[in-house]
Amino acid sequence: MLRYGSDVQDVEQLRATAVAVAQQVGDFVVRMRERGAGQVQTKTSTTDVVTAADTAAERLARRLLAQWRPGEPVLGEEEGGAGPPTEQLCWVVDPIDGTVNYLYGLPWYAVSVAVQRDGQSLAAAVGQPAAGRLWSAARGRGAECDGVTVRASAATQLELSLIGTGFSYRPERRARQAAMVAGMLPKIRDMRRAGSAALDLCSVASGWLDGFAEHGLHRWDWAAGALIAAEAGAVVRLPQGGSDLLLAAAPGIVDALAELAAQCGADSV
Repeated sequence: MLRYGSDVQDVEQLRATAVAVAQQVGDFVVRMRERGAGQVQTKTSTTDVVTAADTAAERLARRLLAQWRPGEPVLGEEEGGAGPPTEQLCWVVDPIDGTVNYLYGLPWYAVSVAVQRDGQSLAAAVGQPAAGRLWSAARGRGAECDGVTVRASAATQLELSLIGTGFSYRPERRARQAAMVAGMLPKIRDMRRAGSAALDLCSVASGWLDGFAEHGLHRWDWAAGALIAAEAGAVVRLPQGGSDLLLAAAPGIVDALAELAAQCGADSV
């Protein structure tokens, strides 16, 4: 069986599969958007939407993976599946990360595909289909965007750093997140909220953001982007223990960013 870093060829084959799925699903969601996003429903709140395109795109991803990687389970945002992480390879798919952007016609949405073993991502692809852009990574083999190697920023001063974040769809938690951001803003260069955690993590990988912090993300939100950021040289701290904060940042600011977030109430968000 494939073990972490033991077989470069196998890891690269997994990356190629993730890229192929992300490309085909990305083309599909663009075509659906051109025809309209379709029926819109809500999930955790009235502002948390799911479109017909989300469901159809995930089903396409599942069909492709069943064809190319038969017998391997799939965890998807819309249809669930797969239990706790195990030694079996498991594909983790977010068919449209940034559904609200997609619904409104904003280009900042993504197709996220990763493959994990024991909860650790081995290969990943994140496509931004509206821009024709695609990031990918394989564990121990680096990260790239459209075939060009990407690297996290060399930031060393938090006060001069651009930080990304995101917000819950639950009003009460959103209020606590807003309070945290209000405390952080005077002590950083600025903050961005683009609406797709997968693309925010890829932005850290590309050096477009110096850091990123968000609470309440699910495995499908970060499985691909976190590997891409880490392989680009960022430090990634996944949710653990009693905290559901995910943090990714340039090595030179990661400790300062974590400390600032904690000072501004990250543990109570």
